[in-house]
Amino acid sequence: MADAIIAQGLVKRYGTVIALDGLDLTVPEGTVLGLLGPNGAGKTTTVRILTTLLEPDRGECTVGGIDVVRRPQQVRQIIGLSGQYAAVDEYLTGSENLEMIGRLHHLGRGKARERARELLERFDLAEAANRTVKTYSGGMRRRLDLAGALVTSPPIIFLDEPTTGLDPRGRLGMWDVISERVRAGSTLLLTTQYLEEADQLCDDIIVIDKGRSIAHGTPDELKREVGGERLHVVLADRADTDVAAQILADLGPELPVVDHEAHDVSTAIAGPAPRMLIEAVRRLDKAGIEPRDIAVRTATLDDVFMKLTGQALHGAERETTP
Repeated sequence: MADAIIAQGLVKRYGTVIALDGLDLTVPEGTVLGLLGPNGAGKTTTVRILTTLLEPDRGECTVGGIDVVRRPQQVRQIIGLSGQYAAVDEYLTGSENLEMIGRLHHLGRGKARERARELLERFDLAEAANRTVKTYSGGMRRRLDLAGALVTSPPIIFLDEPTTGLDPRGRLGMWDVISERVRAGSTLLLTTQYLEEADQLCDDIIVIDKGRSIAHGTPDELKREVGGERLHVVLADRADTDVAAQILADLGPELPVVDHEAHDVSTAIAGPAPRMLIEAVRRLDKAGIEPRDIAVRTATLDDVFMKLTGQALHGAERETTP
C-alpha cells in the first residue's frame, strides 16, 4: 500500500515560537490518521502546510506523491479541506456556494449543480439550499463547509476539527460521511478534540505536543500502553485531589494521572481489580474523603492523552497561529 501523505522533519517557526519541531508522519492510502494534541501543539500548522496554505521552514512533504512546496497548484487539485472555521460565502445560497466550488474545479455547470444537490441532501441541508448562508446557524454553516470539501470527491481529504460546533446527531452523521469516503478509497487526515471520534474513525493516531510526535499507534495500541483497566476516582472537592492521588500512588504500579479540571484521579490496576477498588474506598474513607464516583474502567484515549500530555483534551482550546 502506497503512502498518500508523507511529511519528514517539518519545522515551522513564528518568531521565537516553534510551532513544529521536526514532525514526521505518513498516511497510507485509504486510511484515516488522527492528529491529536493540546492547544498550540502544532496540529493546525501541520494541516496548513500539507494543504499548501503555509510553507515549512524546513522539511519535506508530499501529498499524492506531489511535492507540496514545489507544486502546490497540483496538490490543490487532488485534495479537499475543511478548516476549523467555516469558509463559506454568507451572501450566496447554500447551493450557490457548492456550485461555485464545483465550477472552480472545472466540473462544468451541470455536474456542479448535480453534485451540490447530492451533498445538500446528504448533509441535511436540502430545505435550506436556496437560502443565503447568512441565515444559517453555526452548525449548518459547518455542515456546508464540510460538504464543500467533498464536492470534487477528492482522493485525499484534510479535516481540521470537522465536527466542532455540531450537535450529537450532526456529529454521528459526519462520522457516517467520513466512513463512506474511506470505504470509497479516500485517504483522510483529521484533527479532533473528541477522543471518542478518534477512537471510532482513525486507523492510526499521532499524538503531538510542542510540535513533536510523542506517541503513534492504533487506538487499541495506545490504550494498551496505559493499561487495560484503570481505577478512576472523581472527587467532589478539588482540594481532595492531592490526597486521593497519594492514596492511588500507594496502591497502584505507577504515579496516578490527575485531571484537576474534572477532579479525576486515575491509575493502572495492580492485582485483582475488586481488591484494589475496596482498598481504595477504605483508605479514602479513612482520610475523610467521600468521592463523587469511583470505578474500574477500561482504558480510553482520554487516559492516553492525560498520561502523555498531562492535560485533558476536552479542556484544550482551539489552536491559534501567531
